This record gives sequence, C-alpha cells and structure tokens, in this order.
Amino acid sequence: MSDLTKNQRAVLNSLTGSGRALTAYDILDEVRDIGIRAPVQVYRALEALTARGIVHRIESMNAFVACAHGHDTPHGVDANPHHATIAFAICDDCGLVSEIPAPKVEKTLGALAQDQGFITAHAVLELRGQCGTCAAGQRHD
Repeated sequence: MSDLTKNQRAVLNSLTGSGRALTAYDILDEVRDIGIRAPVQVYRALEALTARGIVHRIESMNAFVACAHGHDTPHGVDANPHHATIAFAICDDCGLVSEIPAPKVEKTLGALAQDQGFITAHAVLELRGQCGTCAAGQRHD
C-alpha cells in the first residue's frame, strides 16, 4: 500500500513481522530506531490502519494484529471492514492470534440484534483456548 505514511508503514511492518498481537508500547519499542519516539505517533498510525481494515484491535488484550486476509480483500458481506464480523482465535499458551472470517455468525448476530430492535455498528468475537500446536504439546518453530 503505497499511500501509507512512513509511520503507518513502520507500524504495519512491525505487526506483520511479529506473528502475534502487539500492544502500542510493544510496537513503539520496535519502531524507535526509525524515529518514532512518542506513543501518540503509534496510536495515530494504528487508528488510521484500523479505520482502513488493515489492522484489527484485539479488545481483550488491548493489542493489535495485522489483517491476515491481505490489504486488498475486504471483510464481510457488505465489503466494509467496519461492519464485518471477524472471530479471533487466541492461544492462551503461545499468544498466536488467528483471524477467522465469520459471515454465518455475522448473519445470525444481525438477525438476533434486529429482533431486539438493535442496530449493530461493530462486532468482535474472541475465542480463547489453545492453538492446534500447543494442544498437541508441540513447540512452534
């Protein structure tokens, strides 16, 4: 994505290279060498990247992950990353976060909300447990 700012690119590269969810301060530690020194710089970049659907916030961890589906593939039935329902499978042992598109869940939750007269703006599903590797007692390489 050539239209990203220097700070946005640095934050995205940090998340993409990490393989796990990172807090803003984790990211700051990784990007200090390129001149990003203030938390507000990281938060602004994260806000812009999240708004574009390139980065997702893991609510329960107050952390962020790069979108696993590429930057040109929007989520959800309406192709709007703000309204798509995505499930995150979070391994409590190794911290791996897997992104799972959840269109069936999105439709079900939408119907349930509509039955209650509720208009959903955003939904985040987080599944906690063990990834397949940790559940099998193996080590990640």
